[in-house]
Amino acid sequence: MSHTIDQHTAATSYSYAGMATLALRLVTGWTYFSAFWRRVVLENKLNPEEAGYVGEKFNHFLPNALGIKPIIEYLVSNPDALWWSMVGFTIVEGIVGLLFMLGLFTRLMSIGVFSLAMGILLGSGWLGTTCLDEWQIGILGIAAGFSLFLSGGGNYSLDHLFFSATQQAQKKWNWLTSGILPVHIRKLQVPVVAGSLLILFIALFTNQYFHGGVYGELHNKSVKPKVEVTEASITNSNLEFTVFRVEGADVYGSFLIGVHVEDESGNIIFEKDHKALSQVAPSAISNRYVAKVKPGKHSLILPLGAKATLTFPDTAFDTLPKGNYRLVLTDISGLEWEAKLVL
Repeated sequence: MSHTIDQHTAATSYSYAGMATLALRLVTGWTYFSAFWRRVVLENKLNPEEAGYVGEKFNHFLPNALGIKPIIEYLVSNPDALWWSMVGFTIVEGIVGLLFMLGLFTRLMSIGVFSLAMGILLGSGWLGTTCLDEWQIGILGIAAGFSLFLSGGGNYSLDHLFFSATQQAQKKWNWLTSGILPVHIRKLQVPVVAGSLLILFIALFTNQYFHGGVYGELHNKSVKPKVEVTEASITNSNLEFTVFRVEGADVYGSFLIGVHVEDESGNIIFEKDHKALSQVAPSAISNRYVAKVKPGKHSLILPLGAKATLTFPDTAFDTLPKGNYRLVLTDISGLEWEAKLVL
């Protein structure tokens, strides 16, 4: 008799838990399904030849991703592999989000939500111009996935409609769907507390790592553009250097309006202004990733995550004496980045 009462109590508790998390399940599910909806139905964001290609957005994650940077770099360096990955990722987001909202295989989909959210957090948790946009989406998705795994979908789910009879006879389905987990509540307490504390640790660690949000000085890498200038050299009458845009807003590029070389006395021996940079030949730009450095109407545009080697030929380099020189790049905002040149 007591076993029947315990089962009834447990069933009621899980039903209430599923009902209490209904809004969380619907909204979280929509955040992932909407990614599929935007890219496939509202606009075609899976076409590499059109503006807004999701692969370029993925490229924006590269400079400051945590732990998964090699994966991102491989994909953005191989456009075909990137396209297949974006298509697969979009389909997974669509399926996981829709089934999560409907409450079908709720617990299995909650693992999908947890995994997708972790990928977002590690890849793009540093982005956000006015607030911690991507970090918040990622960490809240992780917490939601964990919570819904514990609660299940409750009575307002397709799990309850399709599997309620099966769940009573074969509890192993509950690990994938909803209903009573085949573990006594006392044995769940330690995993629940441990999992919750682990997620809190992930939240605090990534908040500090990406933004300095726990202690020290706050920083936001999405506010001002930053360009790394490397591999600068002058050979065979050519000035060559590599630019890599690693910080700043992801919604627009850094606008390069000046490139010049000066000697130790500050005398300018080579210079390209905004007009010359807007007319740079495509053959002078060797892009590494899908986000491409390219000439714009009034400047040279450097999107977030773009990396390219630029080549500027000039006969002035033929007569330069040996010595130390300085390469200076100027952004439209007035920011400057430089690199040493030694002949």
